[in-house]
Amino acid sequence: MKNVIAWAAFAATVGLAAPACAADMVFVSWGGTTQDAQKAAWAEKAGLSVLQDGPTDYGKIKAMVEAGKVTWDVVDVEGDYAVQAGDAGLLEKLDFSVIDKSKLDPRFVTDYSVGSFYYSFVIGCNQDAVKACPKTWADLFDTAKFPGKRAFYKWSAPGVIEAALLADGVAADKLYPLDLDRAFKKLDTIKKDIVWWTGGAQSQQLLASAEAPFGSFWNGRLTALEKTGVKVSTSWDGNITAADSLVVPKGSKNKAAAMKFIAYASSAKAQAEFAAASGYAPTNLGSPALMDPALAKTLPDQQTAKQINADMTYWAKNRDAIGTRWYAWQAK
Repeated sequence: MKNVIAWAAFAATVGLAAPACAADMVFVSWGGTTQDAQKAAWAEKAGLSVLQDGPTDYGKIKAMVEAGKVTWDVVDVEGDYAVQAGDAGLLEKLDFSVIDKSKLDPRFVTDYSVGSFYYSFVIGCNQDAVKACPKTWADLFDTAKFPGKRAFYKWSAPGVIEAALLADGVAADKLYPLDLDRAFKKLDTIKKDIVWWTGGAQSQQLLASAEAPFGSFWNGRLTALEKTGVKVSTSWDGNITAADSLVVPKGSKNKAAAMKFIAYASSAKAQAEFAAASGYAPTNLGSPALMDPALAKTLPDQQTAKQINADMTYWAKNRDAIGTRWYAWQAK
């Protein structure tokens, strides 16, 4: 589980006085360019006073709820975690009399969550740092043809295991249930060449510096990096999609404000503005019509020809077991 804080550290924080500036609610996300875009597109326009915090921390959510001292109101989380945490009683049910879900992508809506944004794991490459860029997952696992370090997401979540299986020849429609033995055997072939990234900003730094001149990245981080002048190649071949979700921790003291915030953040206009700023796809089906058509074509929801949807229900049920094996393998 990522960014899990020690109980002592949490206990030290919950006793602090409330922030000096009054706020209607607290919004928590992953930081960096993603949260900057969420702040500009959502928090500053929702008609609420919103305090920013982060990064998202699943251990902290659990500790807050169990201690009955919840200080976060809306949190951006991974989709499989939203399913798992909802089932575990860690989240408030959303008020769909306030939040209009009629135009939201049904893949990313549960009783406890709505989609925050829709992203893809894609193959990214710093074109100035190498002679040739990998285009497929098989290429990325081919150290003879593409020597050098490659970047992958460190945490146990959809993306890397699927990529390993696709690279090993598993058909996209045969991925689930994941063949973990086969996936780890394939990962063993490149383990010494992997540089792990733990967050989007770090992934951008690895690619820009060419410490890892290619690898698996969130598509929006490549879009943002390219805007800084780095010559980035993005391959959508076999892009693996998932969505982040907006949730309300159980025991939030500001539930009414949280529902109002989510209602605005998931609206067509707000989703369109965030998508334009971030490079991630909107989860409101009405958003593309509000966007520049040229920009909309660059987002994951338009890259469906060779797209694989990660199975969030499978991951929610198997996340902990996969995580135990994943971290043990990394530690070897």
